[in-house]
Amino acid sequence: MSAIAVNDANFQSEVLESDLPVLVDFWAPWCGPCKAMSPVVDAIAQEYAGNVKVVKVDVDEAPRAAANYGVVSIPTFLVIQAGKVKNQFTGVRPKQALVDAIKPY
Repeated sequence: MSAIAVNDANFQSEVLESDLPVLVDFWAPWCGPCKAMSPVVDAIAQEYAGNVKVVKVDVDEAPRAAANYGVVSIPTFLVIQAGKVKNQFTGVRPKQALVDAIKPY
């Protein structure tokens, strides 16, 4: 299972109302660092399926969601649980950094 594509229309239902903790990847197709992180994000989606929901939000298709969370640089990652941001970081990170960010939840 790979990351789920989310936009402004379904952000509320897919992320904020999720029963699972959610790793949100704010990205864009034209962003080189985002492309570098894509296989890592998809691997986490596969390895943690059923325990963590992993979603990708294209900032060009979801400007409202990006603005609501103050995303000014991509890739930006959020860990959201029960509708609240538990962790936030920006930039290319090793896979273990993303795993460490979601493990407490």
